Amino acid sequence: MNDETSLRNFPHQMASNTPYTKRGPERLVLEGYRHLTAALETQSLAPWELGYALYQSELGPADAKRAFSELSDFVRALKTCARCPLRTFPYHSDFLCREECLSLGLIASLQHGDDTAILCLQHLACPLREGRIEAAAKSFAMVLASIDQRLLPVPASVIGDILKRDDSHQLH
Repeated sequence: MNDETSLRNFPHQMASNTPYTKRGPERLVLEGYRHLTAALETQSLAPWELGYALYQSELGPADAKRAFSELSDFVRALKTCARCPLRTFPYHSDFLCREECLSLGLIASLQHGDDTAILCLQHLACPLREGRIEAAAKSFAMVLASIDQRLLPVPASVIGDILKRDDSHQLH
């Protein structure tokens, strides 16, 4: 699917006034990422428990356990292999920061088999650790796809635009 097709189909895949961040699969990735990042940063179980509760309510116990476990591996890989500190917006925010966009783009790209994953990985991971993040992301993406949680494609041009706009705020 090319950039134009994916953008043209976007309104047909969800209500036109529904934010991208409220769509089920994207919300699971984004909110899970936010909760687990907070849990790692604060060393508190509370954010982890909130994230897991979201997954259980959306997916049921068995699928939640599989998906949240894979997400945990992905976030831990990001935490140890990322180029810069992982930033997030607060839970339930409709805004997305650079790392959240790159993470969503990576998972979506791996589900759709396009090359946006390479661009996301280059800006998320240190070159020597891209493989670790890619493996964890691919495992998470495939578990989500197996339980009918497919993200919308994120075109490389959108990721490129995000990277251009955010250059002055990088923490490298």
